[in-house]
Amino acid sequence: MTTSTTDAADLRGFGYEPELRRSIGSYASFAAGFSFVSILTTVFQLFGFGFSFGGPAFFWTWPLVFLGQFMVALNFAELAARYPLSGCIYQWSRRLSNATVGWFAGWVMIIAQIVTVAAAAIALQVVLPQIWSGFQLVGGDPALTSASGATNAVLLGSILIVLTTLVNVIGVRLMAIINSTGVTLEIIGVVAVIVLLLFNVERGPGVVFDTGGMGDGASYVGPFLVSALMAAYVVVGFDSAGELSEETRDPRHTAPRTILRALAASGIGGGLMLLVALMAAPSLTDGRLATEGLPYVLTSRLGETGGKILLIDVAIAVAVCTLAIQTAGSRMVFSMARDGVLPFSAALSKVNPRTGTPALPAIVVGAGAAGVLLVNIGQAALFTALTSVCIVLLYLAYALVTIPLLIRRIKGWPAGAEAATTERGGKLFSLGKFGIVVNAVAVLYGLGMILNLGWPRQEVYDPAGTHWYLHYFSLIFVGGALLAGGLAYLRYRTRALSLHLPSFPAAVPAVVEGEPA
Repeated sequence: MTTSTTDAADLRGFGYEPELRRSIGSYASFAAGFSFVSILTTVFQLFGFGFSFGGPAFFWTWPLVFLGQFMVALNFAELAARYPLSGCIYQWSRRLSNATVGWFAGWVMIIAQIVTVAAAAIALQVVLPQIWSGFQLVGGDPALTSASGATNAVLLGSILIVLTTLVNVIGVRLMAIINSTGVTLEIIGVVAVIVLLLFNVERGPGVVFDTGGMGDGASYVGPFLVSALMAAYVVVGFDSAGELSEETRDPRHTAPRTILRALAASGIGGGLMLLVALMAAPSLTDGRLATEGLPYVLTSRLGETGGKILLIDVAIAVAVCTLAIQTAGSRMVFSMARDGVLPFSAALSKVNPRTGTPALPAIVVGAGAAGVLLVNIGQAALFTALTSVCIVLLYLAYALVTIPLLIRRIKGWPAGAEAATTERGGKLFSLGKFGIVVNAVAVLYGLGMILNLGWPRQEVYDPAGTHWYLHYFSLIFVGGALLAGGLAYLRYRTRALSLHLPSFPAAVPAVVEGEPA
């Protein structure tokens, strides 16, 4: 039996006909998760945020968030082996809990992914004008908070979204090639940053114990928790390998491994970048590290030419990050539309027979992200608050998977699936006797981070103090999203509850001839 035949038979066991084209291999699957996290994009974009609130000691928020998210990823890897389906957060949640919980997990994830596409695309403004002033197409001030910088950011971001939408419409094969190439360059860039900065260090690794005057002992807890938002903003999206399961060869074998590898590579690479940047920064007290972040360190230590070469790599990382997030978002829309539980489901669930790609969901996600970008013109503070809240939604969607999973584990999950194997005849990835403990830690971490992310803080959501409502924006936006979702769900509740999709295929995937187990 061929690989494609085995994968198709496995998908039919879940109640779906294979429509998407399976052309993603192991490295491309890894690249999907790694590029969503995109440490070059997000660490460069947010380093100053973490440092400004927590001083050099904010470094410790990185390993803490990484370990918490790794607990989540271990659970996701186990689910990816058992439910290799597009729109995985929605699919996992509805099969572990019920149609209502699953629908809200998908709804929240779609909103979060659309806003995250905009947040990633706007990062071009942080990078491109520093490479060449000609990229400042509007006005002369490139700062995101200025009128000209905000307008230019929207323009650059919109151009990028048009290009990523075009790639997604053309097909997953082109997306995978571009994404894999971009990730390779990003990994090279991360290694280069670490190595080159190591040759230009000013101080030792003990700098990570310096709170920068932000407090000591108990008084440092508050600043530390705020600075932890930087790492929380970065370490998300590793589930993208699961989102592309129906387009991945041998997904039961491949997706669990690439989810964990993508997160591990991001965690190690990002942590080392933070450490060497703190060690190599020309000054920790002149204020530039908090306002200019890593680009300041690179151009100061490596010179204009060396710094700009690495900034070009960062720009590439921004592009592939935007592409990966949009792809994941479009698969979530497709997966829910295929079940008929979204507006215009018939159109959104259509797959182009020539490219094997759901084109309209990619266009919808791209158009939504471009619309979000427009908020930045004249309302930069609102856009910043919006992109901050989208991470709360991502964590909420994750919790709508890990909490039902923990309940199911306590009741004996995954009983009945022990006989199933991967496409290569190996055992499915399993946490075994550690499942409940790992799952419980993931739930506690997720709930704690949702509270930390969503807590009303003026310094996070309204640092300029210009709009009172921004102070409570996380509560307002999340509440509004859930309310809007509730109203939409009333329209599709009957359809959602009437779906009787198998929780686990009755058939055991066959071993693929000629493939190693």
